[in-house]
Amino acid sequence: MQAVSKAIAFVRFVEDAILALLLSSMISVAAIQVLLRNLFDSGLYWGDSLVRVMVLWVAMIGAMVASRDDSHIRIDIAGRFLSDRYKPIVSRVTHLFTMLILAMFAWTSFEFVQYEFEDGALAFGQIPAWVCEAIMPLGALVMAARYALHVIKPP
Repeated sequence: MQAVSKAIAFVRFVEDAILALLLSSMISVAAIQVLLRNLFDSGLYWGDSLVRVMVLWVAMIGAMVASRDDSHIRIDIAGRFLSDRYKPIVSRVTHLFTMLILAMFAWTSFEFVQYEFEDGALAFGQIPAWVCEAIMPLGALVMAARYALHVIKPP
């Protein structure tokens, strides 16, 4: 059990580190773009595309981080009015529904990334588009797995 706890702590650390690195890099590239444009009438020709890709990655990894403790934004009207007796049941149903939606998103985004791979489209420079978009099925799959665990044992 100790090894599982250490593995979970390591995964959390890696997710947090990647998120912080991506966010700081995204802000840095955007700031450099603004400075280069305003002061030197130039810029990085791939800078805007890179920032767009980083926004996608920050959003998906941020969602993965939020899913680990079920801290996503939610509309929870029923939970406010239900008695404590029914809250665990509604919570499990909500987590099951969330898991199913994320599984469908994982499948459709996997198909999308597969089409991009087959098409050979480039995101920017020589970077294939599918590499930049691969975070969608991966992130959705991780979140679906976490919500499956939340169905079994709500946080």
